[in-house]
Amino acid sequence: MRTFVQRQLTARVLDALESRVKQFRRGEEFWPLRIPVEPLLLDEVIEQALGEDGRRFDPGTLRARTLLRLDWNDGERWEAWVAVLPSKAKLYCDSDGRERRVLASGGRNEGDENDRAFLHLLAETAGGAFGIEFSGGAPARVRSSISDRAFLVGFFVNLFEVTGAEESVRAAIPSQSRDAGHDFHHDVEDWLEKVT
Repeated sequence: MRTFVQRQLTARVLDALESRVKQFRRGEEFWPLRIPVEPLLLDEVIEQALGEDGRRFDPGTLRARTLLRLDWNDGERWEAWVAVLPSKAKLYCDSDGRERRVLASGGRNEGDENDRAFLHLLAETAGGAFGIEFSGGAPARVRSSISDRAFLVGFFVNLFEVTGAEESVRAAIPSQSRDAGHDFHHDVEDWLEKVT
């Protein structure tokens, strides 16, 4: 159970994030999202909002849910997750084990339209639209709160085609599963079945 002090610290961080979101760029190319000029380092916002009290703050308390978690065999991990501001706007954040960043904000709707827009833009630009870059091969494990399997397959097809990771996907599935016509969409379906 969170203490009163932790709730106060969380409120101060959320207020600081709320004021930062107002400075994010809008653009037709990434609507309905708003994006900072460069990824906003969450630890810097916490430090500025809390000063010395930041040492007592658990940034995990900001996470409302995880959208996507990717794990590689070498121990690397990347997560995309959502925080919700007092205004009900969503913050799309990521963590890579070294730093936590705010990549975008979305509207107040309760549906998953903004989640899908975020993931779609993430895949089609390999993270470039948000100031990050995906590289390397296909992860060994995938976890997602998105239950629409067809959407996830499409997400990974786009991401792997943009990053040139097709061969790492094919190498991760048994040879008898590979589509004889080299339909990458089917390869991703088989790969996703294996890693989820």
